[in-house]
Amino acid sequence: MVVVFAAVGAGGCASRPRDGGGVIGNLETLSAWMEGSFSSAAQAADDPEHFRDIRLHMAVVWKKRKDGPWLYVEQAAAATPDKPYRQRMYRLSKGSMKGTIESAVFELPGDPLVFAGAWKSPELLDGVRPEDLTERRGCAIVLRFEEGAFRGSTEGTECVSTLRGAAYVTSEVVIEESRLMSWDRGFDADGMQKWGAETGGYVFVKE
Repeated sequence: MVVVFAAVGAGGCASRPRDGGGVIGNLETLSAWMEGSFSSAAQAADDPEHFRDIRLHMAVVWKKRKDGPWLYVEQAAAATPDKPYRQRMYRLSKGSMKGTIESAVFELPGDPLVFAGAWKSPELLDGVRPEDLTERRGCAIVLRFEEGAFRGSTEGTECVSTLRGAAYVTSEVVIEESRLMSWDRGFDADGMQKWGAETGGYVFVKE
């Protein structure tokens, strides 16, 4: 995913949370670290066989709502930045297990390309409400703050996908103050990988 995964300009100003710190404070830090524009250009240059040059943008939106933070997430190939191949909404909230944060994943209504560029023009989402979104159940990322980063993954095999013969998707993420790693993979019902990077996750550096 981008997550996927994605994304989190205020990062340099955010206070660094401590292990065992309050989840509410960590929510603010996580959203600040996620917000911004990221690039996998360096990784793609080092290993063009396995990784593409991707741009990831994440922006906090609906800032007056109390059930967030909410982030708009957009991913596109560097060669076609105006044609994103993935657009999602993420909602960060306190997880059900102590010390965890959950990043729930939602699809936008209608043609998502209508909202392309909302990371820099958030007014494109003014007419959209949370109830207009479709939650991708089973696809939430559960995160903990450990060893200086937010680390987490999907749980189980409930994140359904039919892309390229897959039956489900798994996502793993590591979010640091100035970069993040996202590894999305699709598997068939027998656990055979059908798509996604094989050697490791994409590494996105904040621009």
